[in-house]
Amino acid sequence: LEEFIRFQIQIQEKRKRFRSTIQALDCTGDDRLVKPYIEGLGFTLTGAQQRAWEDVARDMAGSFPMRRLLQGDVGSGKTAVAACAALRAIESGFSAVVLAPTEILAEQHYRVFGNWFSPLGITVHLHTGSKKTLGEIDPAQRELGMGDEALPPVVVGTHALVEEGFALENIGLAIIDEQHKFGVEQRKKLVKKGRYPHVLVMTATPIPRTLGLTVYGDLDCSVIDELPPGRGRVRTFVRTPDSLPKVWEFIREKIVEGRQAYIVYPRVDDQGSGNLKAVNQEFDAVREQLAPHTVGLLHGRLKSDEKEAVIGGFLSGEIKALLSTSVIEVGVDIPNATIMLIENADRFGLAQLHQLRGRIGRGSHESFCILVAEDATEEGQHRLAVMENSSDGFELAEEDLRQRGPGELLGQAQSGLPHFKFGNLIEDWRLIQKARELVARHG
Repeated sequence: LEEFIRFQIQIQEKRKRFRSTIQALDCTGDDRLVKPYIEGLGFTLTGAQQRAWEDVARDMAGSFPMRRLLQGDVGSGKTAVAACAALRAIESGFSAVVLAPTEILAEQHYRVFGNWFSPLGITVHLHTGSKKTLGEIDPAQRELGMGDEALPPVVVGTHALVEEGFALENIGLAIIDEQHKFGVEQRKKLVKKGRYPHVLVMTATPIPRTLGLTVYGDLDCSVIDELPPGRGRVRTFVRTPDSLPKVWEFIREKIVEGRQAYIVYPRVDDQGSGNLKAVNQEFDAVREQLAPHTVGLLHGRLKSDEKEAVIGGFLSGEIKALLSTSVIEVGVDIPNATIMLIENADRFGLAQLHQLRGRIGRGSHESFCILVAEDATEEGQHRLAVMENSSDGFELAEEDLRQRGPGELLGQAQSGLPHFKFGNLIEDWRLIQKARELVARHG
C-alpha cells in the first residue's frame, strides 16, 4: 500500500501544481452551436452520453484546463460527445484539433465532423502525412486570422499534427482519439501547440481499472456505459477451418440479402511461416469464394488514395466484401456491414479482436462475428472462448490485463509507470483505489 500511496502522492502533487499555476482558457460558451447540433443529430443522446457531456462542459468552464478521459465501449457514441466539446470551444472563440492514430480514422472523423459542422458554418480541415487542406490559404492571410472565416476551424489529423510544421491560431481544445496508440510524449507536444488548451482523451477499448488509476491517474474519467438504442445484436462464433465451406456459403447468402462483410487475415504478405493467412496471397481465393460479388482489398501498405478508393467503394455499397488486415480495427463505420470473418483469430489479442468486432453491429441488422482458428494454444483457445461469451469491453479489458500483463498492454504509455517492488498492478486494484482516496483526502 505504501508504494501505491507514494505513487499517488506524486500524481496528485503534479495535478495540484498544474491546477494552481495554469489558468484555463475560458470556454463557457453560450450553446449557440451546441444546441442546434444536438437537435440536428437525428437521434437523442443516451443518458450516459448526456452525463459525459455535462462533465466535459463543466470542466471547460472551470478555472483550470480540462484533462478528461472519455472511455466507452466500441460504438457507444464517444465521437458525438467530443463534437459537443469542439463546438463549445468554437463558441468561445477558439479552434479545436482532433488527433487520430491512423489516416483511415482521421479521414473518417473528417467526414463525420464535416457533415455535422458544415450546416453550422464551421470549416473542418484534414492534416495527415499525405493530405493537408489547411495550407491552401495564403500564409500572409493565415497570420491575420484564417482569411475570412467567421468561426474558428476544426483540424482533424494524424501524428502529422504533432510535427514541427503544424501551427494553428488559438487552440482551445485538443481531442486525442485512441489514446493508447500515442505515447505520453506526443500528447505533450500537441498540447504545446496551444497555450494549455483543454484536453479530452478518448479510448475505444476500455481501460482496466488499475491502469485507469495509475497510468491515467492525472485525468478525470467519464464512462459511457450504454449503447445507442436500435442497434442489432452481434453474435460471436468460434469455428475450426473445416467449417469454412459453410461459413463462405453463409457469407454469400447475407450478401445476396444486401449486407456487406469484412474478412480479416493477420498478414499482408505470406512470410513462408506456413499457417498464417496473408491478404495479398488469399485475395484471388476469396474473390472466387464470393463471386460474382465485388471484393475490395485493404492493408497498411497501400497508398492513401488507394485506401480511400477502397473505403469509398465499400461505403457506397459497390464493394460487397472487404478483405483486410487489422488496419480496420479503428475507424471504419459502415452500418450495413454485418459480418466479420477473422481467420487465424488466435493470433490477435483480446483488445484487438474486440475492436475488430466493433466494426459490425452498427446498424439495425443482426450481425455475426466468426472467429476461425486451428491448433490454437491453450491461451489462444481461452481468448477465443472469452470473446464468444462476452461482448463487454470492460470485462475483456480486465481479462486482457490478466493474460498479458501491464507491459504489453500499454506499449508506449507504460513508460510513465514506476516499477513496483511489492505491489501488483493486476491484483491490487482495490489497494490502488484506496491509496488514491487516502491521498485525495489528505491532499
